[in-house]
Amino acid sequence: MISMNSKGPQRIVCLTEEPTEILYLLGEDHRIVGITVYTVRPPEAKKRFPVVSAFIDGSVKRICELEPDLIIGFSDIQADLAAKLIKANQQVIIFNQRSIEEILEVILTIGRIVSAEDKAEKLVENYRISIEEARLKAKSFDRRPRVYFEEWDDPTFSAIRWVSELIEIAGGIDVFSEKSHGKLAIERKINWSDVVERNPDIILASWCGKPVDIDSIKDRPGWDSIKAVRNNRIHELDPSIILQPGPASLTDGLNVIQSLIMK
Repeated sequence: MISMNSKGPQRIVCLTEEPTEILYLLGEDHRIVGITVYTVRPPEAKKRFPVVSAFIDGSVKRICELEPDLIIGFSDIQADLAAKLIKANQQVIIFNQRSIEEILEVILTIGRIVSAEDKAEKLVENYRISIEEARLKAKSFDRRPRVYFEEWDDPTFSAIRWVSELIEIAGGIDVFSEKSHGKLAIERKINWSDVVERNPDIILASWCGKPVDIDSIKDRPGWDSIKAVRNNRIHELDPSIILQPGPASLTDGLNVIQSLIMK
């Protein structure tokens, strides 16, 4: 049953997909009035709400016409759009969650904003339980494979922090874990020769909105010596379940990573 709680903002625009999914899971989706074009969870959202933004930019005019009382976005990448909306006298919150703990805190914060604290706390508790179950399952594996995750091809970026953490929970070893703590993408930039040197057993790739070209990965100079290439263990992951710092990555994203590590 949908809660008709009158407390908190009543007209919310979601500039990224994770607040949309969170509001649905909290039973507070009746508050949404606009979404991003990249929204895929839940599928019905695109049928219900107007699309007013991409990821980097959006229509300030269309957003303002919706008369929102809160706009929720994500990361420094949306800083310019957020600035335009603030100059248009809109109320904007930009989260910058990069770790699993920060993702869980965002869920709790959104729960508090819409007066659904109890539901948010239960949701987070369930995620903690499923994460721990995955961690325990990984302990039964014979070995922990070395995993390279590629978020973008040119320039080449390794895993952002929550993806790196999911790899470790799922039973793998992120070969570039030390880079994952960087707040900016440029801090995760790597050279192809670095991947050859670290010689991962598995390559996971999700190119943030465009299809992964596995053949081009195989053809990179020197990559024919990498175990993952030699053993055909290169896998494309759906960006909607791994590059979304919200519920999707903690559920479907973690499950898919663990299933690939187990193969």
